[in-house]
Parts: sequence; C-alpha cells; structure tokens
Amino acid sequence: MRRNTISDIRKMKEAGEPIAMLTVYDYASALIAERAGLPILLVGDSLGMVMHGHDTTLPVRVRDMIAHARMVMQGSRKALVVVDMPFLSYGTVEEALRNARRLMQEGGGQALKLEGGAEIAPIVRRLTEMGVPVMGHLGLTPQSQHQLGLRVQARDEAAARKLLADARALQEAGAFAVVLEVIPQELAELVSRELSIPTIGIGAGLGCDGQVQVWHDLLGLFEHKPPRHARRYAEIGAEMEKAVRHYAEDVAARRFPTVAQSASMTPEVLEKIEKDLKDDLKG
Repeated sequence: MRRNTISDIRKMKEAGEPIAMLTVYDYASALIAERAGLPILLVGDSLGMVMHGHDTTLPVRVRDMIAHARMVMQGSRKALVVVDMPFLSYGTVEEALRNARRLMQEGGGQALKLEGGAEIAPIVRRLTEMGVPVMGHLGLTPQSQHQLGLRVQARDEAAARKLLADARALQEAGAFAVVLEVIPQELAELVSRELSIPTIGIGAGLGCDGQVQVWHDLLGLFEHKPPRHARRYAEIGAEMEKAVRHYAEDVAARRFPTVAQSASMTPEVLEKIEKDLKDDLKG
C-alpha cells in the first residue's frame, strides 16, 4: 500500500473532493484514524497541551515532535503525515533546514507545517527547493498567541488583505497547502478560490477545501467545553472514566479477577508444594 502524497492532496482540490485532516499524536490514534480512511494526519504541536499538559504549544521541542511523529508513522500506512515545526525551530533558513532534516529523517514525517505568512516565505522557498513538502498556517497561529490573542483573526479590511497576501506568498514560495485557522468564513472562501493549492480550515467555515480538528476535541476526551469551531462526535472521555471507575469498584469488591482472567495448576502439584512447605517447617 502506497502512502498519499502532496500530489494526491492537490488532486482532491482539483476534483472538488473535501479533504478531512485530523491531528493524531500516537500509535493507537494513528491506527484508528488510518482505519477510518483519513487522507492526511497531522502531528500537531498541540500535543504540548493535550498530551504533555502545558498551557500553550510554546514548550514543545523538536525532539518531542520527533518522538510523536515516529509513533504516528508506525500506526499509519496510507495517510500523508504532516508534522508541525515547533516554536522558533525555523527562525533562520539554516535552523529550519537542520530541524527539518531531523523531523523527516528521525521522525519519518512526509511533510512539515510552519506558521506564518510572507515573513517566512524565504524559509518555505528554501525548504521546498531542498525537497521538503511544506504546509502553511495562517490566521490564528497558536505559536503567536501571546501577540495575537485567542480570537478571530483578519476581520478588518487591512488584516484581511494581509492574510490574502500572505496566502499568495506561501503558495508562490512552494507550499502545497495552507491551514486557515479561526478567520471569517467569507475570507476563507475567498482565499480558497484565489489559491490553486488546497486550504484546510479550522474555525473558518465550509468554504475551505478541507477541514482539520483536534483528536481530543472531536472525541470528547476532556471535560472542558470544546472551542466554538469544534464538534464533539463522541464522549469517549466520559466512557473511559466510567470503565476505569467500574474496574476500581470490582477490585475493591473482589469481583475481579474471575476464573476467566486467572490461570491454575493441578491439585496434585499444589498438594506436593504444600506438603514440602509443611515438611520444611517441621525440619
């Protein structure tokens, strides 16, 4: 079975086929997403929050992304696997090339995602010239949340024009797709029409060429209210808690394990061991 390539993803846009992308962070989630037929899996630096317990994505290191990318690659066979480049891992062209090599050689990812617009276009261009497939990311960029805030981006005319210019700059630099996060749906639809590369929306409406969601938001793994742009398709977290509580209660009441979960020996062997123990005590 061959993996999807960036060419396959581009063909989906050309054919008008919506692209479903999902963040996954480990072997088990990759196996499930693979069976569900997702064409793209994203090893997002959101793992810093949902897997490592940080408040932001900023503490995530290249070595963290490598470790999680390796898990996802082990669990997937067909999906195109994109890996986030973490905060300040691509401050210069040289640094970007060095960390891109590590993420792809050690992590195994097929493509990398970078946050930013025209200001990172030279880095995107150099990476793509060297054979690294790059996905862009505009709008609400979590690595810049201390500057931008966690709110809808590009609502006024100047900001909207800049975002459109940034999207064009990324496309011209060689990016094969771009994520549009938490921007007005009208702007996202306009950008999607203007670009020849696919747009992947998150909180950007139906006008994008595809959508991406965070694994934990989609499945309800946490108690907190999901972001406005997320839809919970299941309450797996509540079911997991229920199962774990049931297990603890069964242990406390000595209902677990049962004979079905236990091994046994023949009465003759047990009798001989017990006899030997008694003889030892007598001696």
